[in-house]
Formats: sequence, C-alpha cells, structure tokens
Amino acid sequence: MKDALLELIDIRKAYPGVVALDGVSLSVGRGEVVGLVGENGAGKSTLMKVLGGVVAPDAGTIRAGGAEHRALSVKGSLAAGIAFVHQELNLFDNLDVAANVFIGREPLAGGWLKLVDTPAMHPRVRPLLDRLGCDFDAGTLVEELSLAQRQLVEIAKALSLNARLVIMDEPTSSLTIAETERLLRVIDALKADGVSVIFISHRLAEVERCADRVVVLRDGRVAGELQRGDIGHAAMIRLMIGRELKGNYIEPARPPGDAALEIDAVCTGSYPGRQVTLHVRQGEILGLAGLVGSGRTELARAVFGIDPLLAGSVRVAGRPVAAGSPRAAIDCGLYLVPEDRKRSGLLLDVPIAENVSLPNLRAFARRGLVAVAAERDNAERQKRSLGIRAPSVATAAGVLSGGNQQKVVLAKWLAMSPRVIVLDEPTRGIDVGSKNDIYVLLRSLADAGVAILMISSDMEEVIGVCDRIAVMHEGRVSGHLERPAFSEQSVLGLAVGAVPA
Repeated sequence: MKDALLELIDIRKAYPGVVALDGVSLSVGRGEVVGLVGENGAGKSTLMKVLGGVVAPDAGTIRAGGAEHRALSVKGSLAAGIAFVHQELNLFDNLDVAANVFIGREPLAGGWLKLVDTPAMHPRVRPLLDRLGCDFDAGTLVEELSLAQRQLVEIAKALSLNARLVIMDEPTSSLTIAETERLLRVIDALKADGVSVIFISHRLAEVERCADRVVVLRDGRVAGELQRGDIGHAAMIRLMIGRELKGNYIEPARPPGDAALEIDAVCTGSYPGRQVTLHVRQGEILGLAGLVGSGRTELARAVFGIDPLLAGSVRVAGRPVAAGSPRAAIDCGLYLVPEDRKRSGLLLDVPIAENVSLPNLRAFARRGLVAVAAERDNAERQKRSLGIRAPSVATAAGVLSGGNQQKVVLAKWLAMSPRVIVLDEPTRGIDVGSKNDIYVLLRSLADAGVAILMISSDMEEVIGVCDRIAVMHEGRVSGHLERPAFSEQSVLGLAVGAVPA
C-alpha cells in the first residue's frame, strides 16, 4: 500500500490443534481509520497481540516504524508508535487518573531520591481529559469512576503516548450514546492530525460511521475488505458469518401472561427519594434503556438483593422477595446476569461444570459432598442446549470467548428453571453471531413463559429485540414505549428526560 504506516504480510500463527491466523495481510495508511470486524474466535485478538509484541507470529512480515520485522517486542511496538486501548481495562483503582495515565512513565522530581513528580502530571493530563470531554479531574481516584469514565481514562492513556497508530478494541462497549459520539469525533480529529486508527467493534453502526475501510476476519483468514462506499451492516455481517442474518426481532409465540416481576415504588441508594415502578409479564421481553448513570444497574442489583432497598417492594409471581437477600431472590426464581460477567458472573479459573452448578450446589450434594458425576451431566446438558463451544465441561471458563462465557452465565440459571431473568448488558463485547444466538435463546425462554428484563445501552439491540421498552432518567422511569412507537429518537428523548409528545 502506498504511504502505508503499517503492513502485515501473510501473518500465520498456530497453537496446538488450532490455526489462529492463516496468511493474514493487513495494511493501514497514514491518517486512515480501518475497521476490523469478525466473530469472536476469528483471529482479531491474536492479530492484535502480534501487533503489540505479546505474541510472535510463526511466519510472515511486519513493516512498522520504517523498518521490517519478523516479530515485534512490546518495547518495539511502542517504539513503532503503536498504542492500544483495550476492552479489558488495565487501571489501578487505588491511584488517581493522572497516575494511571502515566503509569510506568512517571516524571521524576529533582534530587537524589528520584521521587515521582505528582504535581507535574496533573496539568499534562488535563488537556487530554478536556479533549475527550471528561467531567472528572486528573486527581480523581479511579475507584470513584464509573465503567464508562474508566474507559475514557484508557483512551487518554493511549493519547498521551503521541502514537501514530491507535488500536481501539471495543472502546465504546461501556459508553453512553453521547460519549460514543464524542469518541467518534475524537477519532475524526485524530485522523485529521494524521494519526491512524484500527477500530475493533461488534457495534457495526459505529464501524460504518467512522471507518474509511473495513477488513473482515473469519476463521483466521481475511474474508474480505470493504471500501468506504461499500461499507454497510448487511455487507459486514455477510462476510463475518458467511450468510445473511435475519432481523433481531422474533414475534412472540403467544400474548404475554400475568405479571411475573413486580417492582413497586423501589428506591435505591444511587437516587434516594426517587422511586421506580415496573411490571414484567410472563413471556415478555421488557427492555430497560437509559444513559449510563440513570440507575438501571443499581436497580437490578437492588431487585436481586445485592444492594439494599431504601423503599418499595419486589414480588415474583405475587410472592414477596425479601430485600437484601440474593438467596431469597434465587429461591423465588429471580436470577441476575450481571453487567461484568468476568468480575461478577463467573469464576474464571474454575471449570464450566462447577460454574454452572455453583448457585444450586444443594441439588448436587450427597452427604455434604458434591456428586461430581451429576454436576458434570448437568453441565453437559446445558452445553449441548446452549451450544457452548468448549472442548469439555472441564474447561476453565476464563479461556472461552465472550459469547461462550455469557452462555455459561446463562446456563447456571437455566438449569434452575427461572421464572424471571434480569440481564444487564447481556451482549457487551460479544460478536454478532453469538448475539443472534442469545437473542434466539431469550425469545425461546420468553415463549416458555419466562419474564425477561433486559438492560442494554445498545439502541439497536433494545429496539430490535424487546416487546416493550421502559426508559430511565436520573433514577426514575421517564416513560414506556410499545413496539409500534419504537425509534431511536423516542428512546433517546426519554433517556434525557424529555416529555413525550
């Protein structure tokens, strides 16, 4: 490629039993935004590890930083002007924003002690935060920031390196609509300054919005490229999965039944004095939309009993659920799939079988000991039913793709015949094929009579999957939408507190 900043030529990487990359070639021009898409397991992560110097390819050539390399080291990748914004945040909660941005590169004060010059870091970080439109200060502790704000710190860290190529891996997965738009404007500004970007995302509308060119990976190979004029949702999906994908919405098999989950005048600690009332019917998928910080996750945690209820009540099939007790919620058939599956939904070092049985160990206990054979058989049934891709149920959950990890989280609840499932960002960081699998699964559960409350920041997902939408704004429900009234404008209007016409 003429005027290429980076070229990967015939990159190959194999592991025992699997070829992760099979002759992949990729080029990035100066000031070009390249979208990189593909299902989980397509080879994107391995390719990025090659670029970051974490993994050495078995064959191929890398041209970066004005030189040709057989492999890059981590130091060599940085020297070549490559910076990463990772999906999994690499921040220290006990340090402030400035310290995280400059971690490992701290300016030192004069004198023989070589102490970190903390006051010098803050004014150097402030312009980066202003550039991203951050509403927090360089001296704020990271533990005080929301997930969306922490993502912006990661982006500020990459920008502080004055990189010539910034690789963004799912950078908007935790951002609100407004924050996402701000980031896309930052990408436009980087491009105008001659900085190149590789933008990896499962949110194809964002790829379509910002990419000059899209490279699609499938099964470790380049399935195709799309130039600017050819980039579209359907074209990307066709290359990603090798087939057309039907629309997300699946008509219910029957009308919804009686109220299965009743949340009445519930007040949580995030918005004291503000009440939420919601009812979800049997066989219904109710979407809960709203901006980050609107109180959706806090509501889910309080309903499930993780956080205290300051007021109000929760009932499942007319039965009161004791406040502040996840065990009481579970005994009523109310289950939560949390927003962060890796921190709150799974034990990553533990086998699939043990993760699946964990909330219901009493069912597998024999004289105080777990019946391993019964536990394994239960997990095998769930593995087959949900299509979990893993060598066996003895495989550790942490080595699975995001989509398969989410299926394991679902499996542990489905094995217990749920009445109500609350899902918080159920497809965050999951590829389009796995998303579709989960949508089909949710509809089949609803058709079987399960009530589903789905919290999502993905506008396309909420509109495309749900039967009804409730929208939250600053700790209360600002409105409800029936399916004929669904639109991005109507949802966003309620999310920012506008009164519906």
